[in-house]
Amino acid sequence: MFNSQSNPQTLTELLTRRVAKGGIALYDRDRPVTAAALEDEVKRVAQGLHDLGVRVGDRVAVWLPNVPAWPACFFAIARLGAICVATNTRFRSGEIADIVGRSGAKVLVYWPGYRGIDFDGILRDAGVGKLDTLQTIVAYGEPGDPPVDHAALGKPVVAYADLLKKAPYAQDHARPDLGCLIFTTSGTTKLPKFVLHHQASMASHAAEAAREFGYGDPDAVTILNVPMCGTFGMSNAIAPLAGGRPLVMMPTFDVRDSARMINQYRVTLMHATGDIVAQLRNYSTEPIPYPTVRRVLGVRAGQAKPADARGLKMIGIYGSSEMQAVLSKQDDDMTPEQREVGGGKLITKATQVRAVDLATGKTLPHGEQGELQFKGPSCMMGYFGNEEATREAFTADGYFRSGDLGYTVADGDFVFLSRIGDVLRLSGFLVNPMEIEAVLDAHDSVQVSQVVGVDGPRGPLPVAWVTLKSGARLDEAALTAHCAKQIANYKVPKFVLAIDEFPFTPSANGNKIQKAKLRDMAAASLAGKLG
Repeated sequence: MFNSQSNPQTLTELLTRRVAKGGIALYDRDRPVTAAALEDEVKRVAQGLHDLGVRVGDRVAVWLPNVPAWPACFFAIARLGAICVATNTRFRSGEIADIVGRSGAKVLVYWPGYRGIDFDGILRDAGVGKLDTLQTIVAYGEPGDPPVDHAALGKPVVAYADLLKKAPYAQDHARPDLGCLIFTTSGTTKLPKFVLHHQASMASHAAEAAREFGYGDPDAVTILNVPMCGTFGMSNAIAPLAGGRPLVMMPTFDVRDSARMINQYRVTLMHATGDIVAQLRNYSTEPIPYPTVRRVLGVRAGQAKPADARGLKMIGIYGSSEMQAVLSKQDDDMTPEQREVGGGKLITKATQVRAVDLATGKTLPHGEQGELQFKGPSCMMGYFGNEEATREAFTADGYFRSGDLGYTVADGDFVFLSRIGDVLRLSGFLVNPMEIEAVLDAHDSVQVSQVVGVDGPRGPLPVAWVTLKSGARLDEAALTAHCAKQIANYKVPKFVLAIDEFPFTPSANGNKIQKAKLRDMAAASLAGKLG
């Protein structure tokens, strides 16, 4: 079993420990990458970014799918004492303009040829004025990619391959208290909040996860089926490095490739969101299609029992961008129904959880439902550039207000029930409906919009209700196309419905729209169309 006398406190220290263990660190599809080769790439990328002017505290946006360049950039940025801005490849012009611009990113790393998507066009549509802080674009590429548009946005474009020609960067500016990673997450405004973690929280949490989930078992092999730009993917990418065992990567989830590599590399641990496990189950006709897999992290209600029948043990977990993923787990020896429950036992005794009555602020006894609040070493530093939101996120005694409904069971054990607010989980990412509504409201035909989540066969689907301006007629295709240009595909409403007036509840603080009623109305209106 993986055992460490003390957790690493910087990302450089984590990687140094991994190199000392030797062997293969990553499998990039069918290409093995040793730990020593990964560290060499990290140092060369660090020198290249340093030559581009990246210094302690600067931000570098990484807009890549799951390729080794992603962790290489992450550790290189940390080595420079800078901050990586995790950027989803599904993001489009409006999101890129906001994230790159508001974070003040000095460099953007991207793959212009990935999946034939016009990333250069997305950057141009983002608008030069909103990307003023961006000084250089680094273009990753693979054989067969089309030529890079070196005139994109009028910014200098440097090939990632040229960074690898640099001499390894000899210095290390990593410190435990330095910010190292920004996740984008939904908040109480129309713009995503920037969750900032420091190096100690990321490195130490990875080591704890390796210990508790089996990432460091002697025969452990992990496959990454979820994107590194989110906390679930990031936690499950660096925990195998902390554990000293291989990680299998592919740019994006593909059931055929994933099934093949699980058996080829004798994968023991994998992660699931949405319908990934269902796809893998259905892909093979073998009674036990993936016999080496011991544990699958992530499960929705109703999934564990059919997965058990095919030899896949699914484990309920809990996490958030602010506290990091895999913060807790259910036990392997529980029944499938018990393992499906969100929450479980916290993976480290240094983390505390409580349920709080929102009206009184009092900590509730075990079994009584309230807001789940957490305190521990994996917690974020705060919301980058938003001191007010950071203050609101923490209690006077230092607990993070999760906004989740649940209850405690015993010391270190808790049950997660649901989000207290209306935040949607779409394709594994938390999305604030107001972000989608802001895009819809900008359309010439829309007076006001409201977005709700309606359960579909593969999880929640975003459905929009709109009131139309005088003389306008509902054009669902035009509205969805409008959204598709501005936001990631998984945020685009699957259906748009027109309504004359939103149902509301009169209140002393103004009329409150009844989103629950809108959700029920949408489900009834779309019955038979959600399959």
